[in-house]
Amino acid sequence: MNNTVTMNNTKTGLVLEGGAMRGMFTAGVLDVFMENGISFPDCIGVSAGAAFGCNLKSNQPGRVLRYNLKYCREPKFCSFRSLITTGDLYGAKFCYHEIPEELDLFDVRAFDENPMGFYVVASDAETGKPHYQRIDSVDENCYEWIRASASMPLVSRIVEVEGGKYLDGGITDSIPLRFMEGLHEKNVVVLTRPRDYRKKPISHPWLYRQSLKKYPNLFKAVKNRYKMYNEQRRYVFLREKAGKAFIICPEKPLDIGKTEHDGEKIKSAYETGRQAALKRLDEIKRFIVDDN
Repeated sequence: MNNTVTMNNTKTGLVLEGGAMRGMFTAGVLDVFMENGISFPDCIGVSAGAAFGCNLKSNQPGRVLRYNLKYCREPKFCSFRSLITTGDLYGAKFCYHEIPEELDLFDVRAFDENPMGFYVVASDAETGKPHYQRIDSVDENCYEWIRASASMPLVSRIVEVEGGKYLDGGITDSIPLRFMEGLHEKNVVVLTRPRDYRKKPISHPWLYRQSLKKYPNLFKAVKNRYKMYNEQRRYVFLREKAGKAFIICPEKPLDIGKTEHDGEKIKSAYETGRQAALKRLDEIKRFIVDDN
C-alpha cells in the first residue's frame, strides 16, 4: 500500500521512450513513481512506452510485470504463430482485449478519473509523420490508439483507427521531448538505451520497402529513422545540461530481446528500472518541485 503523500507537481511532464520489451525497464521506473506518490500533469508514451505507460494513469503498480510474466510464453500473446495466423506478432485480440478486459483487468475507472493528460504517438502511414493522440478515457478507440503506437513494422498490420492508418510511433518520433516541451518547460525522460547508444541504419531495407510498398512516405521515415533518433538523443542530453530535462536510463544495455519469453530476463529488466529510479529518487523529487 502506498503511504506516501502525492507530490504537487504541476509543471513537469513525463516522456516515455519505446523499445519493445526494453519497456520493462520503464515499467520498473513507473512503479517506483507510483509507490512514492510522484505524479505528472501530462505524460506521453511511444510504442511500449504507451502500452506500459497507460498503467501510470490507471495507477496500477505491478500490473505490467505481472501480466508479462504470466503470459510471456503464451502463443496468443507474442509468437511467430500469432504473426502467421493473425498478421501481428503481438496478438491484437489477446493483448489489447482479453488481457485488459478479462484476464488482468485494466482499471478503467481510475484511468478515466485521473486528470493526468495521457498522450501516445503513432506514425501516420500515409504521410510518414507523427500523430499525437490524447487519451482521456477508455472508449472504443483507446486500446486501438495504444496498439497503433506499439505496432512495429514488418511484424504488425496497419492499424486503422478514427479514419487514419498508423504504425509504431517510434518510426517518426521516438523520443517526443519537443512535443512535451510545448506543454511543460521541464520534463522527466525515461530512455531504454544507455547514454552512449547510437542507432545504425536499418539492415535489409528492401524488406521494409516491400512491406510498406503502399506507403512510400512511411518507408522513407523508417529508412531515415536512425538519423532522427540520434538527433533526438543529442537534443535530450542538451536539455539535460540546460537543467530542463531529467534523464533516467540503463547504465548498460539491457539483456532482453524484443520478444522475450524468459521470465528471469523480464524480471531483471524491470528490476533494473526500479533500481535506476530508486537510486535517484531524491534528485527526481527535487527536479519536479523546483520552481513549481
